[in-house]
Amino acid sequence: MTAKRRFRSIVRIGPVQVGTSHSDRGRNQHTAACTAPGCGFSTDYDSRAAAELAARTHHCPVR
Repeated sequence: MTAKRRFRSIVRIGPVQVGTSHSDRGRNQHTAACTAPGCGFSTDYDSRAAAELAARTHHCPVR
């Protein structure tokens, strides 16, 4: 079971939101998640730069 995360420093890049939270081990974890309907893209990264790069280069699948 995954604990509910509290995000801070949330930034929106196109349809993708990037936020920072604490991982289960107490480290900072950065998440990039697409908010477009039906996309489902969400990934965790160790660095903020990697999460923002993923947000800038993300393209939703064509439906």
